[in-house]
Amino acid sequence: MKWSILLSLIYFLSNVEGLKVLVCFPLPVKSLSILGQGAVRHLLEAGHDVTYITVYPLKIKAKNYRQIDISTNTALLARDESLTMGYILEHKLERNPPHQIQEFAVEALRMTLKHENVKKLLEDPNEHFDVIIVDLMESEVYAGLSVLYNCPMMWLYSMGAHWQVLRLIDVASNPAYDPDYLSPNMPPFTFAERVEELWSRIYWQYLKTFYTQPEERRIYEAVFGPLLAKRGRPLPDYEDVMYNASLIFGNEHDATRNRASTPQNFKYIGGFHIEDPVKPLPKDLQDLIDNSEHGVIYFSMGSFLQSKSLPRKLVTEILQMFGEFKQTVIWKFEDNSLENIPKNVRIVNWAPQPSILAHPNVKMFITHGGQLSSLEAIHFGKPVIGIPVFFDQFTNIHKAGQNGYALRVPLSQNLPKDLKPAINMMLTDDRYAKKAKELSDLYHDRLTKPGAALVHWVEYVVRTRGALHLRSPARHVPLYQRLYLDLIAIILTIVSVLIFILSKICKKDHPKRNDHKKRN
Repeated sequence: MKWSILLSLIYFLSNVEGLKVLVCFPLPVKSLSILGQGAVRHLLEAGHDVTYITVYPLKIKAKNYRQIDISTNTALLARDESLTMGYILEHKLERNPPHQIQEFAVEALRMTLKHENVKKLLEDPNEHFDVIIVDLMESEVYAGLSVLYNCPMMWLYSMGAHWQVLRLIDVASNPAYDPDYLSPNMPPFTFAERVEELWSRIYWQYLKTFYTQPEERRIYEAVFGPLLAKRGRPLPDYEDVMYNASLIFGNEHDATRNRASTPQNFKYIGGFHIEDPVKPLPKDLQDLIDNSEHGVIYFSMGSFLQSKSLPRKLVTEILQMFGEFKQTVIWKFEDNSLENIPKNVRIVNWAPQPSILAHPNVKMFITHGGQLSSLEAIHFGKPVIGIPVFFDQFTNIHKAGQNGYALRVPLSQNLPKDLKPAINMMLTDDRYAKKAKELSDLYHDRLTKPGAALVHWVEYVVRTRGALHLRSPARHVPLYQRLYLDLIAIILTIVSVLIFILSKICKKDHPKRNDHKKRN
């Protein structure tokens, strides 16, 4: 009996083969790297071999893990002050120019594919992978990796089902109800907002078609053309490749309102980056939160934005405002030079955010409204005061407000005065906490945890050789057919011919009538 069980176990294990997975997160944005780390962690735990192209190397020592260090990409943002809160506050920006984001993505692409470590990987003819997972942000050239290794690929998108992403696997959604991810507008739109959304889509597509995509095509052909030629294979057309993804992972979940409809090969896995259970808090923070008699207010503007870029006068006023509350305030602030800090305020340069939000004594979360922070607030059921700055933060905070668990405070010189009544409102009105808990229950009520779902779909795509059966038929229908322009052309042609014939008949009949009148 024992031998039969042992033999069965050996047989079972011998039939479980780990996949070779290439995960690529090339942008120098810390929050995006957190998603990459989450994907790597789940795939390693499932027993797969992972090669990770990353700007932020991990301290993982495992036989089935290899990383390709491209940390020099951080130079791309090292001196860019236009993405700081101080700059945005001074220039009163509420929407990022799409050309700026597209140029950033192309420059990061160029730096990544020229990096010596990446070139060494790509030029090795002995390398092979079963599946590719790439961070999707305004550039589709990385789809060439699936051509090089002749395997299926999946995009991992840090936000929800926005039209710029859906267009890669389906028909783009309608601008009358689906805002651009850079837009501060939220449906239902006014007439002016609908026009604004339509124009922003036209403008984005214009930039992409005539400026960005031609440059991406040149990079694609220059990099992947020679690599495929050495392997004796022709280079497919760029547009055929960029629309050939098997599946897109969206870092969102089903509990929020105003989500666009999605095809079968778009999968929501929002929250997969959150470890379960969360890591224990450092002892000093654990004691601080445990012993806070009136609860804790947690304030963080994320990993990309830094509070230290705010004008020092504004920082001082915020500290004074926090000092008027009896609650303990934990503020993630990246500078140790602050003075006159109130007794109830704890400044931390780095904060284990999920571990803090998991503590039941934390009463609210003051945040910029980034997608990761928004998901963590829902995961742990915390009400939110949002101070959106750019990108998708406006949309996220609008959604949180519509769902009843958030208040929005604008980023301005009056931030301390605007923030104080919002905090008081959230402390005295328990509706926000109840709504946060309600939404958190919806978020957790799913068939499987998001990390397990990610692993399942990666394995599924490989098993089914690209999951072709999940793809939308809309991608194979030309635009003129989707809009029935051919039918309209036929109808217009028939009507034009009929009008022409009738006009000829009328002209022939007209002279006879005149001649008859003359004879009379």
